[in-house]
Amino acid sequence: MDRMNRPTPPSTAYLDHLVAETAGRRAALAAAVPGDGEGARPDGGAPAELVAAVERAADELEPDLAEIVRRLHEHPEPAFEEVRSSATLVEVLARHGVEAELGAHGVPTAFRAEVGDAAGPTIAICAEYDALPGIGHACGHNVIAASGVGAFLALHRVLTSGDAAGRVPAGRVVLLGTPAEEGHSGKEVLARNGALEGIDAAIMVHPYGLDVADQVWLGRRLLTWTFTGRPAHASAQPYMGRNALDAATLAYQGIGLLRQQMPPVDRVHATIAEGGTRPSIITERAVVHLYARSKYPDTLRDLSRRLDDIARGAALMTGTEVEITWDDGAHPSLPVRTNEALTGRWVAAQRRRGRDPLPAGVLSETLAASTDFGNVSFRVPGIHPLVQVSEPDVALHTAEFAAAAATPAAVSAAVDSAAGLAATALDYLADAGLRAAVHEEFAAQGGPVDVVRYFD
Repeated sequence: MDRMNRPTPPSTAYLDHLVAETAGRRAALAAAVPGDGEGARPDGGAPAELVAAVERAADELEPDLAEIVRRLHEHPEPAFEEVRSSATLVEVLARHGVEAELGAHGVPTAFRAEVGDAAGPTIAICAEYDALPGIGHACGHNVIAASGVGAFLALHRVLTSGDAAGRVPAGRVVLLGTPAEEGHSGKEVLARNGALEGIDAAIMVHPYGLDVADQVWLGRRLLTWTFTGRPAHASAQPYMGRNALDAATLAYQGIGLLRQQMPPVDRVHATIAEGGTRPSIITERAVVHLYARSKYPDTLRDLSRRLDDIARGAALMTGTEVEITWDDGAHPSLPVRTNEALTGRWVAAQRRRGRDPLPAGVLSETLAASTDFGNVSFRVPGIHPLVQVSEPDVALHTAEFAAAAATPAAVSAAVDSAAGLAATALDYLADAGLRAAVHEEFAAQGGPVDVVRYFD
């Protein structure tokens, strides 16, 4: 085989600019994140000695968290197939005297554990553990799992000890093992099956190349266009055919033309999965798979309508039929709505660990992905900060990030995140003023959204 050309290496110029701009914004805005300063701890938060106790407990759990990081990384499992991973996490919980329900809320690889009194406020900690097909834990969900389990075990140890009696108001912590974030919306499946009933707030953390308190997470929908035409001999009677591949390529070009009018943080990615069988036959069937993403729920809804128009227009131009299928086998993911009052407690906890999370607006909005935690954050107040496990220029969903998710830095991130999530949850349970601030902010943002019917 004669190879005339090879892929050209991409220029790093734009990425270099982003790194430099991030450093400049970090210096200018470092004080913009609530931390230990004025207004960061309404009513004093949880008693300092109890916060210190959960942080010590997280440190003492390091061997268990390192085991989780390693075992899940060595045996990655994709969405809804996390049989070994979920069993590993339930096993670690049982080792510490915690009984977890495996197969919770109708999902075989989901699990749930609780500690505390459901009569009081309830905060959930979400733990992900699915991997990417073919590339393993290139999104670091093994670190998320370790962080969530570690936070829950640290809280369980303190809340069931005599030290907490009478010092933390009645309340509950729920650990939700949430499968199938990659390419699916496992948390939406769980939510529709009742997982968030009685939950007042939810928190989790995600590994990254930097410590970030609040970063843009785009809403995401899955879309399939199936074009159907009429087959014909491509040489003898092409005029008797209607070419589905022509419709697919016209629609693909339509996406490219739409991009000029899309808001800067909208995204559309597409692939033509089926485009015919033989060059000598006019293509009867062509299939296009797409992802559509946007920063806000209403702009995602508008983008969805524009894509519908493109598909219908391409079908009209080619005399073909198009079937438009949104979110088949999955559910839409809304953008993440971040709660700043909870974020302030996370930042204070991370600063005690020697980390300094970047505030919102420091990283460019172009560095944006999606997560099904967005659907949680539009039902109850929530946070989804980032913790550093790699160098800043290592991107998620790459082999380099998969390697970083198994390093000592990943274990350290899991321990620091477990301490941070536990301290944030404890502050929420113990501090009525903080809870009021959290829910007032959530109401000001628009309150809960009917996620199930939003795109109807």
